[in-house]
Amino acid sequence: METGSYIDGEWIHPKSNRLVRNVNPADPDDVIAEFPAATADDVERAIVAAQRAFRSWKNTPGPERGRVLWRAADLARQRADEIARTLTREEGKILKEAKGEVLKGISLLEFYAGEGFRVHGKTLPSEARDTFTYTIRRPLGVVGLIAPWNFPWAIPVWKSAPALAAGNCVIFKPAELTPATAALLTEIYQEAGCPPGVFNMVVGPGSVVGEAIVHSPVIRAVSFTGSNEIGGALYAKAALRGAKVTCEMGGKNAVIVMPDADLDKAAVAIHGGAFGSTGQRCTATSRVIAHPEVKNPLLDRLVLAAKKIKVGSGLDESIDMGPAVDEKQWNTNFNYIKIGQDEGARLILGGKRPEHLGKGYFVEPTIFDNVDP
Repeated sequence: METGSYIDGEWIHPKSNRLVRNVNPADPDDVIAEFPAATADDVERAIVAAQRAFRSWKNTPGPERGRVLWRAADLARQRADEIARTLTREEGKILKEAKGEVLKGISLLEFYAGEGFRVHGKTLPSEARDTFTYTIRRPLGVVGLIAPWNFPWAIPVWKSAPALAAGNCVIFKPAELTPATAALLTEIYQEAGCPPGVFNMVVGPGSVVGEAIVHSPVIRAVSFTGSNEIGGALYAKAALRGAKVTCEMGGKNAVIVMPDADLDKAAVAIHGGAFGSTGQRCTATSRVIAHPEVKNPLLDRLVLAAKKIKVGSGLDESIDMGPAVDEKQWNTNFNYIKIGQDEGARLILGGKRPEHLGKGYFVEPTIFDNVDP
């Protein structure tokens, strides 16, 4: 597997003093790769390459662009186990979840391959007898895609496949915590026939690479998935220069359980939403608002299910929940547990590190009760 950044059809190791250190969160002694981080100059180099490639890619027929994605879907299917194991090793989610994410990405590639045949325009009725009115769709140009670490395969596919099908050229910034999965996607696009400069991957910190993408006058659209704080600031900066922006940011989702609910089904849904992906997703079920009539029996069901969760390395197929993605996130989890206790919420279950699991960034399944709004 390649490491570094991919610019204009070539893998490069930027001239940088800052290292990207890719570590297995279930075993921090397992270092997957180390390589220099990209710089703002590398982003500029990628943008120049993308501009050059755009002149040809925009005129490539939509069905032909779609076939590149179809070949990518076939290649991804052949490498599905490799992608899933890489994803689990660097991000931490259990292998079952990783395989599901890989299949989701393959489905997306197939769907957007078909979109190459459906880049439709419109004919419109005209008020004038001698005027024919119609619209056609044109690609924007060079677009910047900034992806998170919690879905390091599906979200980059979700962003890049429609951009490529529509005839845009891509500057892709993956999360620094998950560059290996991103590199596999890049290899697949390369092998599927993406011409040099059409898809570029630049691995580096958001403060450098992300800022260079957001401020570049060449980049016509930015798609961002991440925190509310960063997304809000990014939106304002890019909008100032008239760029199109889409942001998918954090959530704090609540399940409301009413007296007529099927408590067994509710408990299963809440449990999967809360502890699936180690709770590390914007769609996680982080709050339960239960009617007083059903709160206690629902809580009993949730505690019983959480006690059965087996925590450990996601590469072990008997495991139910993996680690936090890195030491910083791990410490954040414990900080919030302490905040909950300090604010008077009652810790019902968990809240500690499972000592028998060694150096990994694991947290016990944790449930609070009597939580203030």
